[in-house]
Amino acid sequence: MSIKNIYCVGRNYFLHAQELNNAVPTSPMIFTKPSHAFTEAKGQILKMPTGKGSVHYEAELVIHLAKDYEPSLKVDEIIDQMAIGVDFTLREVQDELKKKGYPWLPAKGFPHSALVSPWIPFASIEAIGNHDFTLERNGREVQRGNIKDMIFPIPILIEFIGKEFGLGAGDIIFTGTPAGVGAVQEGDHLVMNWKENKVGECFIGS
Repeated sequence: MSIKNIYCVGRNYFLHAQELNNAVPTSPMIFTKPSHAFTEAKGQILKMPTGKGSVHYEAELVIHLAKDYEPSLKVDEIIDQMAIGVDFTLREVQDELKKKGYPWLPAKGFPHSALVSPWIPFASIEAIGNHDFTLERNGREVQRGNIKDMIFPIPILIEFIGKEFGLGAGDIIFTGTPAGVGAVQEGDHLVMNWKENKVGECFIGS
């Protein structure tokens, strides 16, 4: 599947904003990752950066666009696939960038930082709101989210990104992470679940 632009939404769950002592945004907070950050979770070992502080996992629901954004199109007509993803983040690097008011790219854009499970057919916004996504670390659930808890729902995100930056076929959106983020360690086993079923996994290396 062709991947073009990778858009990510920051602070889209209230409790996650709270846990990092961040202000809750009044409009969608969007950042991007380079396409080279994209990796599918197929049970492999992923090398994480070393010597740059802790690397945090942030589990998210990810959507893939089949069509270019047009205001006349409904969201369910634009999205064709979804996945459970992990937005890996160099947390101390990000904290320093935020203090200086600099872009987040050095903390968010390294190789393998945009991890996604193999793609799942997208049913509808209503249908996916009936199920949670979860992330397990070494057999223990560390994050659980549902799109119903988003500050900015998916239709608003698509409209905002489409109007402000443009959205086209092949673009993907990491829609935000719920509370429970934390640091990974070498040897960790991460499992992404949808409807309580495993859809992707990886191991952490260095």
